[in-house]
Parts: sequence; C-alpha cells; structure tokens
Amino acid sequence: MDHDIENRVTVVINHRRLSQSVSSSLFTAFSISFITLVFVTTLLLVSNFSMQPQSDYSEVKIEIKRLIPHLPLSSETDGEGKTPFKQQSPNLKTTEKLQVIEIFSGDNLSDKFQKRITEFVGDDCEVNFVMTWISSTELFGNREVLAIESVFKSHPRGCLMILSATMDSPQGYTILKPFLDRGYKVLAVTPDLPFLLKGTAGESWLEDIKTGKRDPGKISLAQNLSNLMRLAYLYKYGGVYLDTDMIVLKSFIGLRNVIGAQTLDPSSTNWTRLNNAVLIFDKNHPLLLKFIEEFAKTFNGNIWGYNGPYLVSRVARTVEGSSGYNFTVMRPSVFYSVNWLEIKKLFRVPKTEKDSKWVKIKLLHMQRSGYGLHLWNKFSKKYEIEQGSAIWKLVSEHCIICEIGSAS
Repeated sequence: MDHDIENRVTVVINHRRLSQSVSSSLFTAFSISFITLVFVTTLLLVSNFSMQPQSDYSEVKIEIKRLIPHLPLSSETDGEGKTPFKQQSPNLKTTEKLQVIEIFSGDNLSDKFQKRITEFVGDDCEVNFVMTWISSTELFGNREVLAIESVFKSHPRGCLMILSATMDSPQGYTILKPFLDRGYKVLAVTPDLPFLLKGTAGESWLEDIKTGKRDPGKISLAQNLSNLMRLAYLYKYGGVYLDTDMIVLKSFIGLRNVIGAQTLDPSSTNWTRLNNAVLIFDKNHPLLLKFIEEFAKTFNGNIWGYNGPYLVSRVARTVEGSSGYNFTVMRPSVFYSVNWLEIKKLFRVPKTEKDSKWVKIKLLHMQRSGYGLHLWNKFSKKYEIEQGSAIWKLVSEHCIICEIGSAS
C-alpha cells in the first residue's frame, strides 16, 4: 500500500516537473520569437523611413528654443556682465592680419568700387549673384571654377560679382576669361569695406579692429571678413550670396529673402541650425542689419563659425515671430542635403549595395527639392572626383566648360 502511494506521488511529481519544463521551454521560445519579431520590425521601419523620399516642404517652422541653449544677443544683456574691450598691443601676427583690411581701404577705392558695381549690376541680370574670395588666385582652383559654371548653367543671363582683391588682377582675369569669352557676365572687383559698412554697426567694429581695441582672434580674419562682407553687400545691393563650394542645381528665380537650414530636429522638423553659405535677400532687409549688428557687438575671433553659421542661427531664432522680419527658412534638402561627414560618399563610386541605395536616394532628393549642393570643400578637398561618382554626374550635368577630370 505504502509502495503504491509512493509510486503515485513520484508520478505526480515527475508529471509536474515535466509540465514545468515544457512550460518553461515554451515561454523561453516564445520570448525569443517575440523579441526577434520586434527587432526585425524595428529594422524594417527604420529602413523604410530612411529610404522613403521626404516631403518637399518649402518652409520650416522657426522654433529651436528647446534644442539650442539660449545665447542672448548683445542687445538683450543691456550691458550686464560685459567685459570692456582692452587695448591690444599689436604683435606680428595681428599686424599681418590687419594687412588684409588695408587692402580693402585703399585711396580712392570707394568711387571706383561704386562705379564698377553700378555699371555691372543692372536690370538685364536675371539674378544677381555674389561670391567672396580673400585667398590667393593660386588657390582659386577647378572646384571653384565648377561652382561658377553651375551658376551660369542654370542662369545664362545671370550676373556674378566676385568680391576679391586677388581675383581683381591679371591672374584673376585669366581664370575668368573662358566665361567672358562665352558671353557670361562675371566680374571680380576689390571691395571697399568702409563703404559697405558705412552707416551700420560694422563701421565701428572695423575701426576697433584697426586700432587694436578688438582682438581679431586666432581664426583667420579673412574668413570673418568674408562673413561680414557678404552681409554688408547684400544689405546695400541685395541678391544671392553663394560660397565658392556651392554647386547650383536649378534656377534661383523666384527665391526671395531665404536662408537655408543645415540641420533639423527629426521629431519635430524644426530647424536646429542655419548656414550662411547661401543667403538670398532684398537690399535693406532688416534681418541683414540685425546680423551685422550682432557680428559687431558679439564678435569672437577664437571660435570657428561663431560669426557665421552660429550667428545667423542666433539672430533668426531671436527675431522669430517679430513684425518686420519677413524671411523663409528652407529645409536642408534645398542646399545642404548631404552633411560634411557624409560628403565623401558622393565623390566615390559606391562599392556596396547599401551605399548605392543611399546615393540614389540623395540624388532623388536633390532632383526633387534641391537648389544647390554644398561640397564642404574644407573637408572634401582631399577627395578626388571619381568618374561615375555622384559628384561626377552632377557636375557633368551642370557645367559649361566641363573640365571635370582636373577638378579634384
């Protein structure tokens, strides 16, 4: 009897253990299957999101207060916490930097500059473009020439002014002659900086730099002069400013008072940073005056981009919603569809299916909504343009002289 009971108890225990074991195995198998399903589904959703062309928004809501720490404009601080500018003892490096300014402040330069500008910019220009070049003519290479080609490919009756003392020379004329021979309207002219800044806050900034009350900083003064010069020129004359590493993809006719977003917040599509590589504004636009004022009062020559992309972002964020400031922020696909970290992919022929799909999607976005492509020459100048690459195809379609093989 006791033996029978013992056997029954053993059977029951074994049955329970078996059931628990089976249940545990089934639960484990189910958990693994569920996790795998979630993982695969997530990958597919992310892949589909990245592969689908984005909608072509012509405007982006101006709202980044949650995304960028508030950097108050000088006018918001009312002088609190400001450190008075100290008279700087000029050293060799500072003296060399100031020589750049002296080039743009020569005797009788103002009358000559105004006359040449007035004669060049007229009603017969379908779009007035302007570039700046403060390096030597030797550095104005085939990449820069390709940028000029793209301007005239999309705007045969456009006018291009290059503000440059070095290009306003026999050597510069030689570089531009192929365009002049083909009937295109392009002119390099030495800018008169005091004239351009007259009546703006930039006038006092220039004087402070000259007299040593402002430190030009470690960053190239020429670069910061370019940041300021483009704002002053557009304020006085209006038009389209382009960096010399911007490939124009289609006509800019119809674009007015536009600045491009470089990055967006993916969750809200609000812009997080603007860029000043492309600026399209009417003359005397109040936003340009605000840019110049911020440049003069908060100038910092030791932080890259502080007086350029970061500046236009600070000011645009601050004046959003204010009356009198009418401008449009274009989404990144319009001018900055490829960031500086990924630009090298466009210079090379894709080696993998993944890279090939990525390039096709980017080209599709450019075809649909792109007006220009920023090449980020500071980072991409070391890359050769491989035949058959996306850049090779783009410049082939937007060139007029088309010496692409020597443009690397």
